[in-house]
Amino acid sequence: MSKTFIVTGGAGFIGSAVVRELIANTDHRVVNVDNLTYAGNLESLAIVAENSRYAFVQADICDALAMQAVFEAHQPDVVMHLAAESHVDRSIDGPAEFIQTNVVGTSVLLEIARAYWKSLQETAPEKAAGFRFHHISTDEVYGDLEGPEGLFTETTPYAPSSPYSASKASSDHLVRAWQRSFGLPTLVTNCSNNYGPYHFPEKLIPLMILNGLAGKPLPVYGDGQQVRDWLYVDDHARALIKVASEGRVGETYNVGGHNEKTNLEVVETICDLLQELMPKADDHYRGLITFVTDRPGHDLRYAIDAGKIERELGWVPQETFETGLRKTVQWYLTNESWWRHVQDGSYQGERLGVFA
Repeated sequence: MSKTFIVTGGAGFIGSAVVRELIANTDHRVVNVDNLTYAGNLESLAIVAENSRYAFVQADICDALAMQAVFEAHQPDVVMHLAAESHVDRSIDGPAEFIQTNVVGTSVLLEIARAYWKSLQETAPEKAAGFRFHHISTDEVYGDLEGPEGLFTETTPYAPSSPYSASKASSDHLVRAWQRSFGLPTLVTNCSNNYGPYHFPEKLIPLMILNGLAGKPLPVYGDGQQVRDWLYVDDHARALIKVASEGRVGETYNVGGHNEKTNLEVVETICDLLQELMPKADDHYRGLITFVTDRPGHDLRYAIDAGKIERELGWVPQETFETGLRKTVQWYLTNESWWRHVQDGSYQGERLGVFA
């Protein structure tokens, strides 16, 4: 049965992947609510912009009246909440914006959703019974793993290290509290590092691709031995839709790619792919790698145990790191107009948040 999904942050990297997946592979209606801050890009949604099942509303999730109007106008069955400030370095430079959007914005959205859901219980009890509020979070709320062993599970205690991860941990707790206190039918997912097409160029993988193409240094924090689990964004989008549609109310699901790599390994692999696909005659791209001062509070290792979502919902990633990264590099090579338009704006490829 066709449903109406509100996707907050739908013009962002992961949000736009969710919107594209919903429009391409389901019959659901999608309402994209995005404030179009620096990382929101409607060009990432050009492929769905004219679809009759897609609508866009520019609004701030902190604006309660605007959110109420969206709910009243579109009568959602599912809310997928992805709107967030999401860059660790930016959170170190300016924490307040992260607290405002990620904590205050989530609380506003929860209250609007609760009031809407309560009204449904009186006017449309069947619709109320199927309503879901799905909050999308990060593995960074867990802090870091000491040593090469162990994985984050859904019961790992929270120990956030940065203002970004602390703000996301706060929003996770709010969502669970609204479920426990008010019965709001919520779900939470925590994911590992995403990568893929349409990724804003300040993040590690697109930054390295575009700096490499421009012949600029490839800055690697510290010794580059920080370990992350990498998840192809389209795999993540499919997982999120499955959780929103089939997950058990009140549950948390970790979503990971089963791809642990050091940051240095990631950068070296990008260099090798660029050398294969866009060869440098005079030198190898690896010669551009430059080690820079590590950022404060940099977590050493993240790794996700995604066994629960596989056991309960049957989701597994379709891409390996090798296939996903190749697709990503090829996408940036063939979609120069997209990233040129991004670079023509306020972001010019600087490395943010480095403290001397």
